[in-house]
Parts: sequence; C-alpha cells; structure tokens
Amino acid sequence: MGKRLYIIGAGFAGRTLANEIVKKSVFGEVVAFLDDDPEKIGKKIEGIPVLGPIKDVTGFIRSSRADEAIIAIPSASKEYLKELYTVLKGANFNKIRILPGISQIIEGDAHLIQTRSIDLQDLLGRNPITIKLKQSLAYVRGKRVLVTGAGGSIGSELCRQLLSGGVSRLYLLGHGENSIYQIDRELRLLQDEGVGEKAAIVPVIGDLKDPSYVDYILGQLKADAIFHTAAYKHVPMMEENPVAAIENNVLGTENLINAAIKYNTKRFVHISTDKAVDPVSVYGVSKCICEQMVLWASGKTSAKENTNFVVVRFGNVLGSRGSIVPLFQQQIEKGGPITVTHPDVRRYFMTISEACSLVLMTGGVGENGGLYLLDMGEPVRIRDLAEQMIRFHGYEPETEIKIEYIGLRPGERLDESLLSSADEIPSLTDYSRILRINRKTPQTIDIQTLLNELRPVCCYSESQKESYRNTNVLRRILKKHYNIP
Repeated sequence: MGKRLYIIGAGFAGRTLANEIVKKSVFGEVVAFLDDDPEKIGKKIEGIPVLGPIKDVTGFIRSSRADEAIIAIPSASKEYLKELYTVLKGANFNKIRILPGISQIIEGDAHLIQTRSIDLQDLLGRNPITIKLKQSLAYVRGKRVLVTGAGGSIGSELCRQLLSGGVSRLYLLGHGENSIYQIDRELRLLQDEGVGEKAAIVPVIGDLKDPSYVDYILGQLKADAIFHTAAYKHVPMMEENPVAAIENNVLGTENLINAAIKYNTKRFVHISTDKAVDPVSVYGVSKCICEQMVLWASGKTSAKENTNFVVVRFGNVLGSRGSIVPLFQQQIEKGGPITVTHPDVRRYFMTISEACSLVLMTGGVGENGGLYLLDMGEPVRIRDLAEQMIRFHGYEPETEIKIEYIGLRPGERLDESLLSSADEIPSLTDYSRILRINRKTPQTIDIQTLLNELRPVCCYSESQKESYRNTNVLRRILKKHYNIP
C-alpha cells in the first residue's frame, strides 16, 4: 500500500497538489483534505473528502495510519503555521511538508516538487506579504539575466523566482562547481514539473577575481541584467583572511562593474549587508566599499545613459548556508551545547524568499544610483532563537540542551545597524518594505584612489612586491578610510 497523504488546505494550492498526486499515482493516496472553512467541511473535491475543523479531526487521524501531511495554505500567518505544526505533530504524522515561501508569491499552479519538510524557518519571521512576482518581473521578460553567486542561498533563490519571470536566458555564474551543478539541476527539474517558464538555463563556472575572464564572459553573454550576490561572507573567517575578502569582494565587484558598463548591461543590482554600515570588520569594509563603488559607477558619464546601478541592503536571512540556523541544527542533533556568542547579541532576520522577492522588485523600480534598504522589522535576540530551535526539536533549553556563551569573535559586534546614524536617512517608497536611503553629506572617499592602493596587496606587482598579500599593509590602508580595529 502506498503512502496515505493528508493535504492541509482545500484551496487552490491544495487542490492543485491533489490533482498532481492523483494524476501521477506514484506519490501515494490523498486520503482527505483538512480545512477550517465551514463552507468546505463535509464536501468532496474531486472525490476527496474535506474534513475539519483541523483541531477536531486530529484524534481520528491519530488512531489511523497517517503517513504524511502537506501544508498547502500560502496565506497562512506564522502564528497559524505554529498552531498547525503543533496539532499535526500531536497527530503523529511521520512527515510534515510545506509549500515554501516561493508559493506565496508566484501566481500559477503549485507543484509537489516545490514542497519540502517543514522547519523552524517556516515558523519564524513575519507574516508573508503578497507580491505579484510576474508583474514585478515584467522588466526582465524576454531578457538575458545573470546571477553571480548563483549557487549560494540568496543567488539560488533569486534563480528560482526568476524562473517564473519569463527571462529568455538565465545565467548561473559561480566558481563552485558543485553548488552550480545543484542549482542548475534543481531548476531543470522544476521546469520539467511545470514550474516557471521555459527559460534557457546556462551554468557558467568562473572567477570574478580574473578581470580578463569577466570582460570576456560578459562580452559573450550580453546580459541585460545582473544580480550580484557573489561574495565571501563569514566575518571571523574573513578576519583571518583579509586579503582574500578584499580581492574577491572588492576587486571582483570592480571587474563586474567595468564589464557591465563596457557591454551596456541595462540593470546592475548589487546585494549588500548591514555589516557594511559603519563597518568594524574587514568583511564589513569590503561590502561598504562595494556599495560606494556601485553608487560611484552610477554617476560615471559612460554609465549614466546605459546602466541602471542599484544597491539593495538587508540583514541576515534565515537558514542561509553557514548561518546560525543550520549551525544550531547540527549542534542540537549531536545533543548540544548550542554556542551563542553573547546573551544579548541581536540580529535582523528575514526569510530568504521574502528578501529575494523584494530584491527582484527593487531591481525593477529602483532608480539609477539608488541605495535601498529592505524593512527587516525588529531585531531578534540570538538566545531567544536558540531556545525556539531547541523546543522545535522537542527538547527543553538548559535542562536537556545546554546553551553555552563563547564570547564575540573578531569582527563581530553586539548589535548590527541597518543605517549609519551619522549620515543616512531612510524614506518611504511606494512599495511595502522597501526604503530609500539618502545621505546627509556626499561621499568623500575617492574610490579610484582607494582601489589603486588596494590593488598591489591583492595582485602581484614587481614594483610593489612587498605589499603583495601583506595584511599589515592592507589594514593600514583600510584604517585610513574606515574605523576598524
């Protein structure tokens, strides 16, 4: 006998999933819909009964053999999802899956391939906003779009959402063979299952640090739009490898900007971070310089008429690779302890799907030379997040899974800010959760001079060989312009 499936939600998404399961007849049997809508309870949809209210039928489900529940309610609030999760766990389902955030913003059919096991990220953060993605992505319809760092957390989600934007070609650029292979394969599977439109997907392996390569590849690809997510991101690791941070993040972005201008790329959207605000780490400085470079490039005569340069800044995203959520997950699986740097450390968080949908919207409505900030809501105390994760996995904080405080690491600070209090003023835009940042004073750093100072540290020059890979020289240069230790 195949798996017995219960679909939570008898709306459009749930019915679409049920039809797909019945049609393919390989995933199991849809036993029933579970729903709270009194207009649907007691009826049958395509021969499948609708049971409810959900809380009241879980006793019946618990006494039967229930293999799997699939939550298909795109409009569900975080509070309701938490309630649903508790009820379904109590009903002893072997597996609980959910349509992820992307199903909330893409108009069209839901597909089983889009579901995944529910995790804490689905229960955290804010309630989703409805974004008409196809409408927001009208500016890339029929265009060639390049995503750098396409194998990363942000880059790969941008690619998933761009798949429904009607782009003609989607270029997946990265220097990690495995990560590019994985997102390339995933996108093709999504297309095979009817998700998105039939864009040509082109994986591209390459290194942004190589100016000749970047110039060559952009000349070949003729991208109309670039979403630049590629960067080294781990703060403590970049403190130990500062030259690599500057070489990859700063010079790589410079190479990309130069090639985008040369080959008349119409839109250049740079992804930034709260670490770039009044930076105290080498990583933060590298992203601050990138922001300044992109804004500087927007005013160059050669770029004004051709390329629309936009910067989008936001804080942490839940569940990105190398972030604390996967780390805490691993620590819980081995029985703890969970390591937190400080009892009062706080960070801004947003789900990956929400961040990417807002980035894509900003790419279309942002003005040349605009610095935009995604509204992150209130910061989250990391200790509270750790406790939530422990309880999500069925344990009690401190009594069963310990929390250990290890102290702030090099380059880290207790709180991150989304704005420079001394020089940046946010203003509302016509779009929910997108703010425009205006500076009180003009940028004073001479970007070209700074880049010329940094280049001998990253690129070997016989005349300045004593500077090559010299971290002391690098830090002296950075300290002249930025307030880092």
